[in-house]
Amino acid sequence: MTTYDVYVAGGAVLFALGTYGLLERSHLVHKVIAANFMGSGIFLVLIGLANRTPTPEPDPVPQAMVLTGIVVTVAMTALGLAIVKRYFSETGRTTLDADEKPGERR
Repeated sequence: MTTYDVYVAGGAVLFALGTYGLLERSHLVHKVIAANFMGSGIFLVLIGLANRTPTPEPDPVPQAMVLTGIVVTVAMTALGLAIVKRYFSETGRTTLDADEKPGERR
């Protein structure tokens, strides 16, 4: 098993965990964390791709993409948490329950 395979396997596991959390969890903060897991999985795969060059030096393009992706992920996390906070202040809930009416509070 090469280093590339380890990175891809780890990235696939993180992406799968994030997808599961995004689809199965109802708490909004859990959904934001699950989206971060998915992004981390993608970053691992891209770093593994950077090491697949015939020369000893890794390819700088996937590394630059990961660095840019980290900045975007931080911004996405901040925006997501701000939206969750606003939703909580308006509704008093941290989940998206389909069985409640929009104006109803618990």
